[in-house]
Amino acid sequence: MKALIADPNHRAQRVFLVGVELKAGSPWSTADAMAELAELARTAGSTIVGEGTQKLESIHPATFIGTGKAQEFAATCRELKVDTIIFDDELSPAQTRNLEKIFEGTVLDRTGLILDIFAQRARTREGKVQVELAQLQYLLPRLTRYWTHLSRQRGGMGAIGGEGESQLEADRRKISERIEKLDEELDLVRRQRATQRAGRQRNQWPLASIVGYTNAGKSTLFNQLTGAAVLAEDKLFATLDPTTRRLRLPTNQNVLLSDTVGFIRKLPHRLVEAFKATLEEVVEADLLLHVVDCTHPQAEDHIRAVNDVLEEIHAGEKPTLLVLNKIDHAEPDLVARWLMTHPRAVAVSARTGQGFEALMSELGTALRPVRQFVELSIPHADAAVMAKLHEVAQIVERDYSGDTARFKARIPPHLHAEFAEFVVKEL
Repeated sequence: MKALIADPNHRAQRVFLVGVELKAGSPWSTADAMAELAELARTAGSTIVGEGTQKLESIHPATFIGTGKAQEFAATCRELKVDTIIFDDELSPAQTRNLEKIFEGTVLDRTGLILDIFAQRARTREGKVQVELAQLQYLLPRLTRYWTHLSRQRGGMGAIGGEGESQLEADRRKISERIEKLDEELDLVRRQRATQRAGRQRNQWPLASIVGYTNAGKSTLFNQLTGAAVLAEDKLFATLDPTTRRLRLPTNQNVLLSDTVGFIRKLPHRLVEAFKATLEEVVEADLLLHVVDCTHPQAEDHIRAVNDVLEEIHAGEKPTLLVLNKIDHAEPDLVARWLMTHPRAVAVSARTGQGFEALMSELGTALRPVRQFVELSIPHADAAVMAKLHEVAQIVERDYSGDTARFKARIPPHLHAEFAEFVVKEL
């Protein structure tokens, strides 16, 4: 697919945005939807020169918006020297072809725009494979418009000849073959991830995955908690490739923390399907940290959009800790209202570290069932055993006054055998 910034002179594409307001209504206002579309377009590297909306009873099957309104917008685009027209919904192949005839230019829908951004952002081989697969699946039914200038050519000579294969058919076959190859590569990725998870599970370390709307501050939070160096920018979809690091809680418990791709409303289904291998980190997690930019005017809508994607990947029932981020930019009254509405949430600032102590405490509490609560009696001479206990366990009580040192502690199940001879009873 042609990227918005792919210009011979490296000139940013001049784009015109189009949205509709259906009388059926939506949780999002038209202004909010258009503002997000504009942010997506800027993330792709384009320059917005205008926008237009239309109120509709229902979507026009041939041109999405009314033909008259499309012609009106087309005249405006010619005056503004627009390169690309972007619609805030997914268009059918037929709608795209019809609109391109009216606009006499390139028409892109929301799905194509998001795929374009993902293609620019993918860095690892896995990310590039997933994006290419989604792009080809999107492109396949739309191939016709690329070859409407070609007529079918006859092949062979004389009577032994016949209808030759059209360029369109050849391209369809090539794309289908490429899709099959990419599917095989992603199957390999899934098997590799399953092997990695099996290795982690041998350590009995719980997995917590950070999820949230794009640009909510997930990567900044991940970097602050783990000391990682994941790219964190004030842009949509700054992070595509998942990263997992070890996090040590104040309870002496090791947790694997995973940062994942951000979600967005109307996230293309093809992308969700293509990124299933990446999103398996979310599906397999013991706990989800749902990060929300509590200062955003549409924060509640963002929460619903993320929950919709979690339902789609069958992770909607996962234990979830709501993390209200960016409180350093929020009024105290706003944070108080959020905590009143979501009493089990934790308020933090990923940028400054404010609220991290409460977050770490909640993480330890949420993941505590993984550990076993036992009472131990360890001879004073076994200093190495006591040192190991202090290293790996959450010690609740200790008493060194008797013939042996007595402890009440929570220990990881996989280390139970190591301390078995010193366990007096399970609590």
